[in-house]
Amino acid sequence: MQSLTIGNIYVEVIQKEIKNVHLSVYPPTGRVRIAAPLRMDLDTIRAFAISKLSWIRKQQTKLLNQEREAPREFLSGESHYYFGKRYLLKVIHHRAASQVILRHDTIELYIRAGASLAAKEAVLSEWYRNRLKETVPALIAKWEKEMGVMVEEYGIKKMRTKWGTCNANASRIWLNLELAKKPIQCLEYIIVHEMVHLLEHSHNEIFVAYMNRFLPRWRFVKDELNRLPIGHADWGY
Repeated sequence: MQSLTIGNIYVEVIQKEIKNVHLSVYPPTGRVRIAAPLRMDLDTIRAFAISKLSWIRKQQTKLLNQEREAPREFLSGESHYYFGKRYLLKVIHHRAASQVILRHDTIELYIRAGASLAAKEAVLSEWYRNRLKETVPALIAKWEKEMGVMVEEYGIKKMRTKWGTCNANASRIWLNLELAKKPIQCLEYIIVHEMVHLLEHSHNEIFVAYMNRFLPRWRFVKDELNRLPIGHADWGY
């Protein structure tokens, strides 16, 4: 991997078999990466980066100022979120198998006394994963019909820099586990975004036209997702 330094900004440069240049600024620190075609020389890439310097700095400032959640300790009374709604965690010690039960305004975590923070986090993460597995298939089926495409496989995993990814060749999409904590419209937006990549690989004007056609309010939902507090770890899109 090559790199550039523009002023005080370090830019990672990756060259691969693509047609267009892609500029990304990643949370939480504003790491900058440019993906460029193999045929493009480094001076041309540098000129491109300089032309985008104002935008890069704006994005970095936005990320550094974005509200962040406090580290989770998984104690009773702590706030946790499920599809955008705030719940209070209630830790209940018992000797049976660990489980999570959703109540009107609480998430009850049943776990053995003395369980570590990592164990509590694992149980709650698995619960979030299962809730997504209950929700995602119907949304994919809905948009398969709307778009005329087929998702062969989907998966859920923790991702540090993206809300979702798509392998168009395998017709496979991946979704960030953290989406279980965000409003349902944000989950649907990411699903639509990744499925549109089955029609158009790049984030070009064709991609934007598809997004405008299928989900006219996608920019509003994207802004909503990006305004929400990000996790302590953290990630973004």
